[in-house]
Amino acid sequence: MRLTSVNMTTPLFTALSFLAMLALGSCLAILPEEQPYVERAGIQYSARPYNSLLTVPNGEQFGNWTWPEMCPDKFFAVGFMLRVESEQYGLDDTALNGIRLICAKDEDRSFLYTIESHTGFFGDWSDPQYCPRGVLTSFQLRVEPHQGLFGDDTAANNIRFRCSSNPTLTGAGLDYGEYSLWSQDCGDGGICGIETKMEEYQYGLDDSSLNDVRFHCCAKLQQ
Repeated sequence: MRLTSVNMTTPLFTALSFLAMLALGSCLAILPEEQPYVERAGIQYSARPYNSLLTVPNGEQFGNWTWPEMCPDKFFAVGFMLRVESEQYGLDDTALNGIRLICAKDEDRSFLYTIESHTGFFGDWSDPQYCPRGVLTSFQLRVEPHQGLFGDDTAANNIRFRCSSNPTLTGAGLDYGEYSLWSQDCGDGGICGIETKMEEYQYGLDDSSLNDVRFHCCAKLQQ
């Protein structure tokens, strides 16, 4: 039997090679990106020492301060998510219900922890936002002031964070109220903990949910 050799320069072979490369490229394009491992830290690291608290002066009056949650040792907040109830169009609005911090160690974003303290019951969690480099170091809180006896209070509506690499990240909250001045800065470290002031569920009366927040600063030099 005579074997017929294939001429590698024929138009047919060139076309088949091109189609094979297209098929390989499309397969590679749909491969999912590697997702980081994310673990809820909760209160298990709440004994971590910290240097200072970041606060702003415009937090609202309703509710009580709840428990702190801390990133693990040597981890710092590098991003965040918000739980926001959308505009209710004449019904009871609560706006910002929760803030979830995302903690990482150095610049490694493959293994993450989350902390959030107490959150409200309304709304959905946004997609995460991250500092391109570095950690969260200060914040502004957007708060609607008390609306009076018969008004609809929303209290905290949105938040902004500043990263140590300088970018500012603005959350996907609502627009009621005004932003505070910037809090103090964490200096040589970054945000490592969170504590929220929450109004509990009002059982059909006016809910405001998240009223205020404060963040813990840890120094990297002490790790």
